[in-house]
Amino acid sequence: MSELIPSVLYQLGVGAICGFIIGFAIKKALKLLILLAGIFLSVLLYLGYSGIITINFDRLFDAVKNLFGLGEQISGWLILVISTLPLTGSFIAGLILG
Repeated sequence: MSELIPSVLYQLGVGAICGFIIGFAIKKALKLLILLAGIFLSVLLYLGYSGIITINFDRLFDAVKNLFGLGEQISGWLILVISTLPLTGSFIAGLILG
């Protein structure tokens, strides 16, 4: 039992530190991606309003719905996460704090 505690503490520490670093990087990358997407959509809507282009909103909404249809691919990853719960839990805590 006494040999198990340092191993779990090590996993918790490493998971938290790695999660914090990766979470920080992901947040910065997503902010940049959202900014670029906002600029793109603003230009697209301006061009549509000006009459330079015509936007088919039905096809645009269908494309966005199909883009986010990744739910079935995540289930295999979720089983892996649950099997490594101590490391994953501290990683997610660090990810949220990052």
